[in-house]
Amino acid sequence: MFGDMMGIMGKLKETQQKVEETKKRMDTVLVDEKSSDDLLNVTVTASRIIKSIHIDDALLEDKEQLEDYLILILNKALDKAEGIYENEVAAVAKDGMPNIPGMDMFK
Repeated sequence: MFGDMMGIMGKLKETQQKVEETKKRMDTVLVDEKSSDDLLNVTVTASRIIKSIHIDDALLEDKEQLEDYLILILNKALDKAEGIYENEVAAVAKDGMPNIPGMDMFK
């Protein structure tokens, strides 16, 4: 029994390390989003850091339209990034969890 507990603890520590490595890797996964008319393009990381914004000159003439585009496209990109981040981290955590009877948390 004690040996099993040590094995479980080792597996949990290994899984925690893999989760941390996955979180760091999310800093390098890029998510691109653009407006349907291609006037605004943004790139964010899966860890939700804005990396670039490209604004077509046509949008610079209308401040209100530009603000609306930024809000819409940035929110879309950040939503996609969050989904990727959560799915990747959850997959690593699920794969690394030891098989403990009665502890089916990730079904």
